[in-house]
Amino acid sequence: MSPADPDNPNEAARLTQELLDAGYTKRQVARVLGRDASLVSQFFTKGKGAAFVDALRQVVRAVRGGERDPEALAGIAEANTTRRRTRTGQKARVRGKDTVGEAGGSMAGRAGRQAIRSGASHLAPVVHETGRAGGRLAFTVRMKADQYVYSAGSEKDSGGIRRGFVPRSDGTEERTYGSASSGGFDAAEWSRRVADHHGDVTEAMKEWLVETGRAVADADIQYLEVRAWVPGP
Repeated sequence: MSPADPDNPNEAARLTQELLDAGYTKRQVARVLGRDASLVSQFFTKGKGAAFVDALRQVVRAVRGGERDPEALAGIAEANTTRRRTRTGQKARVRGKDTVGEAGGSMAGRAGRQAIRSGASHLAPVVHETGRAGGRLAFTVRMKADQYVYSAGSEKDSGGIRRGFVPRSDGTEERTYGSASSGGFDAAEWSRRVADHHGDVTEAMKEWLVETGRAVADADIQYLEVRAWVPGP
């Protein structure tokens, strides 16, 4: 690809520059996009980045709205990244999560503290799309350790999930619910749960944790990750 015109940057470079002007570095932007910093530099030097324009637009919009949590921004980017296509029109294979649409497909999204406060609504499309595809879901939740009802590693909390929790120095714990090996959760059921909460994935998860006796009523979710897949043949 020929070098980009520095006086006429493409959309990916323009949006990235807005993030740089907001105080982020190219390395931080790369982490948000889930790619190497050298690729972000090529937005400016080689005119690359078309596949990341939608993601960058949503990230910029979130930053304009006051979002600063890199984990939340990464989740927003991941949910809006367009896969490039090969000459035959097939989605190219890249590192990272695929999109759910056919057997074997997968996707994921994450929400940090800031996004959690607004309901982690960018995760709703992951849940709904997987539900329509007949897929399965798994979750990782982070809360204060004393907000979980059962002790870490209890069969009543994350039964059958090997290494299903991660203690942290700030007094929180990450616990995993569902996995590909255990079969995960029915995405269609979770789609209905999220719809019942008007797209608020945080509240849907909190209700499930309390309903199933895993969390106290006033639990405060600090981080939420959704992993989705459609089982292969």
